[in-house]
Amino acid sequence: MQNFLIIPKINNLDESLKLAEEYGFGFEYNDFFIPDTMDDKGKKKEIISTYKSVKLPDYNTMHGAFFDIILFSEDKKIRDVADYRIRESIETALEIGAKGVVFHTNHTPMLKSDFYLKGWLDKNTEYFSDICDEYENTDIYLENMFDDTPIMLKKLSENLSDKNNFGVCLDYAHANVFGDNADDFAKELSQFIKHLHINDNDLKDDLHLAVGDGKIDWNNFKKHFEEDFKNAKSVLIETSDIDSQRKSAEYLKTLGILK
Repeated sequence: MQNFLIIPKINNLDESLKLAEEYGFGFEYNDFFIPDTMDDKGKKKEIISTYKSVKLPDYNTMHGAFFDIILFSEDKKIRDVADYRIRESIETALEIGAKGVVFHTNHTPMLKSDFYLKGWLDKNTEYFSDICDEYENTDIYLENMFDDTPIMLKKLSENLSDKNNFGVCLDYAHANVFGDNADDFAKELSQFIKHLHINDNDLKDDLHLAVGDGKIDWNNFKKHFEEDFKNAKSVLIETSDIDSQRKSAEYLKTLGILK
């Protein structure tokens, strides 16, 4: 059975904890991917202390840095900065007790040259292989963002199939907006999907609506959930406010996805 998660709000933590307890949700912390927050050591320490001052859910994950994280850059200095932010994210996750950290592919689908595609695949394979070995007790998830097909993420996952702590975070909303075919993402990545992000949209823009408030076919998602997402440890309801999180939860219950 998957762990369902919500994004806690640090300025409304009591309500987040109340909702989590009501539905049995865990948290996915979204406080630590903003560069200014990470650079403000006092603010970061204060946020962590606030979370650790209460009884947190048993299962939690964290969204890691993703702004300008170009591990496959030809510029070593840019790769070094990306490495710094990723390690910083994982160390923060360890400090707050998160089981896994989500990063983005940052793959640009408009670039089709063999040079770009090979560089993306080779450098990501080498980097995440080392990271998974170094942080073997932390799950490392890579999320589709602007990816139009699952091809590159599948190749990377195949290259890293010997790393038990590496997996795909399938963002089902991104697959519906940016992907050519969301079903292809579900089917092609099935064996590698260990984490899910779900929210709704109009199939044009990444709106992060409550599940059921947009145009995504959630009955189709349910089929994938039952057939293709069996390896997923966790599912994040990726909406920002308490009302939309509760509305999403109730909709998922009517579908029989959330028990």
